[in-house]
Amino acid sequence: MRAPTRRVFVPTDAAAVSVGADDVAAAFEAAGAQVVRNGSRGMLWLEPLVELDTAAGRVGYANVTPDGVAAVLAGEAADIGVVDEHPWLTSQQRLSFARVGVVDPASIADYEAHGGWAGLRRALSLSPAEVVQEVTASGLRGRGGAGFPAGIKWQTVLDAPSDLKFVACNFDEGDSGTFADRMVVEGDPFTLVEGMTIAARAVGASEGYVYIRSEYPHAVAALRRAIDAAYTHGYLGQDVLGSGLAFDLHVRVGAGAYICGEESSMLESLEGRRGEVRAKPPIPAVKGLWGRPTAVNNVLTLCAVPMVLADGGAAYASLGTGRSRGTQVFQLAGNVRQGGIVELPFGVTLRELVEDYGGGTLSGRPVRAAQVGGPLGAYVPASGFDVPMDYEALAESGAMLGHGGVVVFDETVDMARMARFAMEFCAIESCGKCTPCRIGSTRGVETIDRIIAGQAVGANLVLLDDLCETMTKGSLCAMGGLTPMPVQSALRHFPEDFEREGAPV
Repeated sequence: MRAPTRRVFVPTDAAAVSVGADDVAAAFEAAGAQVVRNGSRGMLWLEPLVELDTAAGRVGYANVTPDGVAAVLAGEAADIGVVDEHPWLTSQQRLSFARVGVVDPASIADYEAHGGWAGLRRALSLSPAEVVQEVTASGLRGRGGAGFPAGIKWQTVLDAPSDLKFVACNFDEGDSGTFADRMVVEGDPFTLVEGMTIAARAVGASEGYVYIRSEYPHAVAALRRAIDAAYTHGYLGQDVLGSGLAFDLHVRVGAGAYICGEESSMLESLEGRRGEVRAKPPIPAVKGLWGRPTAVNNVLTLCAVPMVLADGGAAYASLGTGRSRGTQVFQLAGNVRQGGIVELPFGVTLRELVEDYGGGTLSGRPVRAAQVGGPLGAYVPASGFDVPMDYEALAESGAMLGHGGVVVFDETVDMARMARFAMEFCAIESCGKCTPCRIGSTRGVETIDRIIAGQAVGANLVLLDDLCETMTKGSLCAMGGLTPMPVQSALRHFPEDFEREGAPV
């Protein structure tokens, strides 16, 4: 009698693919297994993490190679137990990532079977103003870094008079150490499609654009496939689910400019021009894409919207702390033992993230610092890790939440060189429109180089402080305005790294 076909889940996420997941999937298919390509569960240190369907649930096998496939199918390989019961996952509260790693990202039926489209159906039963009110009541704030209340932005677009309005998703995830946008789209692309369609209903938009960085080919393919399926099944087009809502959704691939993560630069690029910051006012909500009112949101913001509408704004607002409501998707990277995705309500401490979820450093040495919020975020010393991870608490401590990235460093890190990296990053990625950012960052690199070389350290530290003040107050956008944050945090918390000896000049 022929043995039943075994069903196995092999991640199609780019992180898993980079360590051989495609070869593992091919080996399972060659062995006669039914392979489902799911997203990653976010436990990136275990990838490729293969899940075998059993009567007890989906049992996980870590770091599987093609040579280990036979042992997995024979039940002879070591496993990590039922993945849904893994303590690293069960201690989280996943909303935006609830389906990532669970569903087949290419299957619209699988998406619906796991609660998909419930938020859109409810939104279509409400008036646009009622949809906006639900988002406002939820306390949802922009997850791209700015933290601006989504409901207020949507209300502005709704109230703006125009015969044509747009929804634009900023998927130019350029911060080092951040990957949540990529992972949610590769693992659950229909959530973004649903969130953008709800946004269109709320603000009166008839067209939407997803601006995605060219470095994410897997996400581009997953999203385009999901959009095609949504059109086929009536979730996009001229009459969404028979509601009368007309909404078309397009994907546009950027050329890799970090500055296009800033909303007005992204709009310039979408219009076919060089990505360059626009002066404000007017704001994009009033005069955005092609001069029309535009709701611009980040991927994670829009991916939270379906849950807000499905469960109600009050349910979402019941999570979190203070003015930081709901959950945040934190990304652990750098010198960390257990890197990956952690979704929790706002208020978890940085120490819990780095030590409990991250497991400390991969090197085994003591943690010295973590940079929170991307390459323009502050370096937080280990002594400051008890800070709650929410917008206000971090700002009060001199840091920022940003996109939720946490990059860990051990005791061997040279913070003077990390400060230099921040300035060099700005010098390379600046759009060049304003002098404080364009010239200030270049002079900043030169000044830090002199400090590292031990040349007139005292005088150059004063000059560096002046440069930082000029960039903070004079830059046109957050690119130049925030570059001083990592530099000044390194100076404040790690002054010993800047005390160099050398010949005066």
